[in-house]
Amino acid sequence: MSQYVPEAGASPEIERRDQLIDAFVATAKPAAQWRIGTEYEKVAVRRADGQAVPFDGPQGIERLLMGLADRYGWEPIEDEGRIIALAGSKASITLEPGGQVELSGELCDSVHCAAAEFAEHIAQIVSVGDELDIAFLGLGMQPLTRVPDFQRVPKKRYAIMWPHMARVGTLGQRMMTQTATVQVNLDYASEADAMIKLRVAMGTASLFTAMFANSPLSDGDLNGYKTLRGHIWTDTDRARCGLLPFAFRASAGFEDYVDWALDVPMYFIVRDGAWSDMTALTFRQFLRDGHRGQRATMADWSAHLTTLFPEARLKGYLELRGADSQPPELMLALPALAKGLFYEADCLQAAWDLVKAWTWEERLTLWQDVHKQALQARIRRHALTDIARELVAIGAEGLRRQRLLDARGQDESIYLERLAEQVGHGRCPADALIEKWLGEWHGDMQRLITGSAYRIAA
Repeated sequence: MSQYVPEAGASPEIERRDQLIDAFVATAKPAAQWRIGTEYEKVAVRRADGQAVPFDGPQGIERLLMGLADRYGWEPIEDEGRIIALAGSKASITLEPGGQVELSGELCDSVHCAAAEFAEHIAQIVSVGDELDIAFLGLGMQPLTRVPDFQRVPKKRYAIMWPHMARVGTLGQRMMTQTATVQVNLDYASEADAMIKLRVAMGTASLFTAMFANSPLSDGDLNGYKTLRGHIWTDTDRARCGLLPFAFRASAGFEDYVDWALDVPMYFIVRDGAWSDMTALTFRQFLRDGHRGQRATMADWSAHLTTLFPEARLKGYLELRGADSQPPELMLALPALAKGLFYEADCLQAAWDLVKAWTWEERLTLWQDVHKQALQARIRRHALTDIARELVAIGAEGLRRQRLLDARGQDESIYLERLAEQVGHGRCPADALIEKWLGEWHGDMQRLITGSAYRIAA
């Protein structure tokens, strides 16, 4: 979830709906300026017993942030005197409600850049975490702690979201506390380019979810899903989550996204440091009628866009949201695959060709099916494994064409090699976890922690 930072100074009021469309137009960039930004969430557990790390205490998440700030120069960000995030020169470290630790990475021109940043981040958090008996797991779910047992991070945004989640769905509080994801942010050149990318992102969302399924364990045992995290989004808040049908219309534009966003209930507005609960109003109602003397501003709109959770979303760039958090050896595969597919026009079209014939009903069914079946799901006469294999091959070709080399002369397709091998065998990370849990780990939480904890690379 994005860290909300109130804008300095007064934000202009919204006087006409076209301003919201214009804001998307203004963030378009020529291809030479395209970058990738990756957001990496990690599950943090107490190494001794596998329970979620509390925010408070001498071995809590706030103490982890203090250690990172003291040792590595991050700038603490406070909320009512508590450290709830860290700012760096090019990146930030934020917290999800259950204490999941997220690196919002710098805007990189290559996956090599992202890989170097991620390696440095892991070295930092593992170094400080080891001293606090904290382990970071390469999983998409907290494997043991149940929702009532979490100590939630004391952010005002989360205090507003928590009761709202209980009103609008059955799984939203699980999403907030237990889940972890990896997301990638991509630029666009124009409205037409943005909408093509949104369409392909929505069309391939089930494939991304299946390939990166990595949350078969929760509440202390197997949960019957390969990505329970993915399933949780189906009943978190249906007004703001899932696949967006308008994205598949050839005529879709920024106006369609704006109109959808306007009709989603809000979470909050911030005025002079005071947070107001706005969950009873859609943004369209707030824009039309105001609220207690306050009028809608562009800052309010920007904040609202960060509270929308479809499988792919627009907020000045395109964000792909469908993947579970990964073990470190696969974490860079998501930005690599996205860059290869979405930053080469031929590859983008080839990806669309794989999925364009499916009906809306087939897309919805597949999106549901992959949560339990991952790459073993089928659509029409096709095994999803075969389609995923083609998608990874297209992404690798895109990266080879871009020919951005590391110091050893390797292009970015190296980050897809492990994913390609795995998909080639019809497997996702959850398959290996299930096998180990039932086999060599014998359902033992300590073995799970040892087997999935992040380590500093030798």
